[in-house]
Amino acid sequence: MTLKVGVIGFGNIAKAIITPLLDQEILRPEEIVCLVNSKKSFENLKKNYKYKINIYHSNSSESDLVWHCPIKILAVKPQQLKNIKEVNFNENNKYILISILAGVSLKTLESIFPKHNCIRAVTNIPITIGQGLTGIAWNNDIDDKNKNFIKNIFENSGKVYEFSEDYLDIFLALTSSAPAIIALIIDALGDGGLSGGLTKKLSEELVLDMIFGTVLMMKDLKVSPHELKNMVTSPAGTTIAALRILEEKGFRSTLIESIIGAMNKSKEFR
Repeated sequence: MTLKVGVIGFGNIAKAIITPLLDQEILRPEEIVCLVNSKKSFENLKKNYKYKINIYHSNSSESDLVWHCPIKILAVKPQQLKNIKEVNFNENNKYILISILAGVSLKTLESIFPKHNCIRAVTNIPITIGQGLTGIAWNNDIDDKNKNFIKNIFENSGKVYEFSEDYLDIFLALTSSAPAIIALIIDALGDGGLSGGLTKKLSEELVLDMIFGTVLMMKDLKVSPHELKNMVTSPAGTTIAALRILEEKGFRSTLIESIIGAMNKSKEFR
């Protein structure tokens, strides 16, 4: 059995990374080893995951197989990191460990996994539908061949950006935390429609279609947010009345501060 990729923790994000690689036959099921920590997850994956990959419970005798893989994806929850014990079966060269844990620095990873070349990858929830945004910070010892393979892992589920590690915190805030902010805005706009007499379901459908159309227009016509705002806003009209209230309530500043808050929280995990 030739093992290529090991996955430590196989939740929704990890599945979203691995499944397209299997769909496109970039990897074969027998080349992947996954570890899960709960019996429920183990049984569910064994029964329901569409590919027969090697899945083991973290306490099983076969769990060491994951450390035979030259590339590993660390996808546990940050609070579970202390329970991961490094094993090295390759004395000649360092294997690669890709961490998708929020905020955990390369320095911390390298102290826990000194026998691996560590990489940080920050991704977001749309990766589960192939529309992810992933930021990668490299260890200085990763060669171009491995860089291209690792980028290919994430490019099958969305777009990839390369940064120095200092920029991953703001990247995380803007791409990984912000989907929840967008969902909150959609929910609030839906309540606005509800207040005006529409059903909540219809209101949210209208809001989603409005946002989708607005984003497409900005992308297709290369219209900036400022330009689009001016296109929609007429003198003494309904739109400027709405925007005036948002400015009075500090909406713009609140959004800016929410991103800065998420960025600072990410830095605390280092």
